[in-house]
Amino acid sequence: MKVQLLSHTENAEVLCATAAKTCYSQGVPSVIMEKVTEEKAGKLIEEVVSMGHHSVIEHAYYTFSLEGVSRALTHQLVRHRVASFSQQSQRYVNMLKAEYVLPPSIEKDPEAKRVFEEAMDNAWEAYQKLAEKMPVEDARYVLPNACTSNIMVTMNARELMHFFSLRCCNRAQWEIREAAELMLALCQEVSPQIFKDAGAPCVRGPCTEGKMSCGHPKGKRKP
Repeated sequence: MKVQLLSHTENAEVLCATAAKTCYSQGVPSVIMEKVTEEKAGKLIEEVVSMGHHSVIEHAYYTFSLEGVSRALTHQLVRHRVASFSQQSQRYVNMLKAEYVLPPSIEKDPEAKRVFEEAMDNAWEAYQKLAEKMPVEDARYVLPNACTSNIMVTMNARELMHFFSLRCCNRAQWEIREAAELMLALCQEVSPQIFKDAGAPCVRGPCTEGKMSCGHPKGKRKP
């Protein structure tokens, strides 16, 4: 898996702080923004985000490249509707080369790994035979969820906060949790105040999973 931040809103924290001040000022955004320094922006963003006023951070957008992830991951990812996705198409890109994600739990068990790899070999053998006679879009029906894919995703900061809350949790499926944690680290590099307390709910307070809690809260992140 490889995760890259392709693009993000320039001066995201100043922009979002301007949005916050606009809500409580008689001034116009263009003038307000000229007076918002990065230091002032950081303090204001920290305050409004901690209060749950997340609408102002919708003005900041972040675009990621997720490479070599499974279709199982992307099926979960696209459930986050407040986002834009562009995924490698199995209709127009042939999948003749067997490339798939091997779950760690299976990899560490020799017998399970043998069964898994045999299933993958059979799936690609069937795909290759079908692709010789049938359209690729029909041959792809035999491909597994483990099949790798590449996807570009854009989310605003508010949706990312929600995404990290769900997918950085220890109860999230391992692959999408790994992707979410890599995405979060990238966001914290470019917008540290916006994403200061982003992550699983236990980063900010008590676990919200109730009886389904993993029992191992991550605790508050260091600033």
